[in-house]
Amino acid sequence: MDLIMQAFPAFLLVLCRISAFFVVAPIFSSRMFPRTLKIGLAFFVSLIVFLTIGFDTNIVANGDFILAIFREVFAGLIIGYVTYLFFTIVQISGSLMDMQMGFGIANIVDPISGVSAPIIGNFKYMLMTLVFFSINGHHYLLKAIMSSYEWLPLDNKLFKVYYGGNITEFLTRTFADTFMLALQISAPIVVAMFLTDFGLALLTRSAPQYNVFVIGVPIKILVGLAMLILLLPGFGTLFQIIFDHMFAALEKLFVIMKAT
Repeated sequence: MDLIMQAFPAFLLVLCRISAFFVVAPIFSSRMFPRTLKIGLAFFVSLIVFLTIGFDTNIVANGDFILAIFREVFAGLIIGYVTYLFFTIVQISGSLMDMQMGFGIANIVDPISGVSAPIIGNFKYMLMTLVFFSINGHHYLLKAIMSSYEWLPLDNKLFKVYYGGNITEFLTRTFADTFMLALQISAPIVVAMFLTDFGLALLTRSAPQYNVFVIGVPIKILVGLAMLILLLPGFGTLFQIIFDHMFAALEKLFVIMKAT
């Protein structure tokens, strides 16, 4: 019993970080992922991590233990949030495509996130999830959160890094990079829609009898779907590039967190 009481504070800190990671991380935070399975997975992963590194750190349940719990929760949330940012790339790019193609008013309720999502963005998100599972990306995410203890042990000084502003700068830069990637992904269809609008404008000037509002919408949809079919074979490689950027960003985040 004395051994359990000595080890319980360290195990609780490990459980807080990993549980917070599962709350935010893509795939694991999905509504389609059963809550019972989430809790069990968080517990067993925490147990594995604790048996690996938990006995190397002496954690005392004193007044600073509450701050240590908040510190571990923030660490798990930040790690999960960085990975989630890269999954929102396809949602943002799909929303931009839908706005140009005329699907912006036909958003659907995404069963994964529970919010309104663009049609093409939801389609690309499903493809991205399939590619993520095909390359065992969920294993890499679990390995990332378990490897975070090599960079950020339980007795870290993470609040000093927060105070220095390095993490805030990193999150801002990562958000800007993911938004730029979303713009680059949607650029081919957005440019094609712009050229279609330009052609319809010339048609209206040369032949005013054509009602551009009647023929413009189906033409833009057909051109957009044709461009999407042409781009579809390259989505697998594109998603792997996004995953490479995601894991590189996680490694950079761990380096910043280690600067304590």
